[in-house]
Amino acid sequence: MGFLRIDPMMVKLIITLLLATFIPAKGGFVDFFQYLTTAAIALLFFMHGAKLSREKIIAGSSHWRLHLWIMTSTFILFPILGLLFVWWHPLNISPDLYTGFIYLCILPGTVQSSIAFTSLAGGNVAAAVCAASASSLLGVFISPMLVNLVMNVHSEMPGNGLEQIGKIMLQLLVPFVIGHISRRWIGAWVEKHRSLIGKTDQASILLVVYSAFSEAVVNGIWHKVGLATFGWILLGCLIILAVALLINIVASRVFGFKRADEIVVLFCGSKKSLANGVPMANILFPASTIGIILLPLMIFHQVQLMVCSYIAGRYKAAGEKQAQKEAAPRVMESQK
Repeated sequence: MGFLRIDPMMVKLIITLLLATFIPAKGGFVDFFQYLTTAAIALLFFMHGAKLSREKIIAGSSHWRLHLWIMTSTFILFPILGLLFVWWHPLNISPDLYTGFIYLCILPGTVQSSIAFTSLAGGNVAAAVCAASASSLLGVFISPMLVNLVMNVHSEMPGNGLEQIGKIMLQLLVPFVIGHISRRWIGAWVEKHRSLIGKTDQASILLVVYSAFSEAVVNGIWHKVGLATFGWILLGCLIILAVALLINIVASRVFGFKRADEIVVLFCGSKKSLANGVPMANILFPASTIGIILLPLMIFHQVQLMVCSYIAGRYKAAGEKQAQKEAAPRVMESQK
């Protein structure tokens, strides 16, 4: 029943939402949590930069057709799906939640879970490392530009798109680059303490979610979102993910990718990053709307983990069955 397993991070998100609902940050604590969140996010991207090995990038970067399709799926296919979804307007939800659906569609893919699912399913791990890392890095530039192009948020907040991209580069890309440059000195320590990156990742997300939802609670988010709305959001996430998975499978077979590469396309081309999306939203959107805009992304995060966990298990079982079939004639031959 791995398909039904709840991600521990989702439990922590729910606890954080409850905490923000009953004990929201107010007054001077708002600024305190803002500074703390910025520091945690900078540390997170510094650690990711230090973790990324140039050897792994080189090893996985040679399959250009594979990476081109994954980038196309992440930054072209998904935004088109988001726009079509809003045009179709199938859900009984507020305009801010539809904005949240478009926002999740323009985000880069995940890094850790994409690689983990690729490994579990028996896919091309080196290519997954390269594709997921490239998606996350390019997303720092592409996602805010798509936000301004598709969502036109620059009319709602001070500054323009270039200023927003500059803020994102300063908070996300600069620490990443410094971390990668520092790898020669701290790389061994980072490899030894990989779990620390996961904890920093989760802590930064939870801090931003708490800050965003504290603001949202003060502005009456729970008067706008009920159980029925959560059900509509869940349905929307399932529709978008199912279409993206189907298109990626079909594209992999049309392009003639091997099974190991098809797995990479499936998991790197159909997932969206909570770790990138939450801090970016904190920069791109007005504080009063961040909480409700992030709801579709948080629900999509859990949906993609559950569905992809099930798919990875199916690929693994199929791969083991195929390996047994191929091994049987050799065993029989050796017994003769």
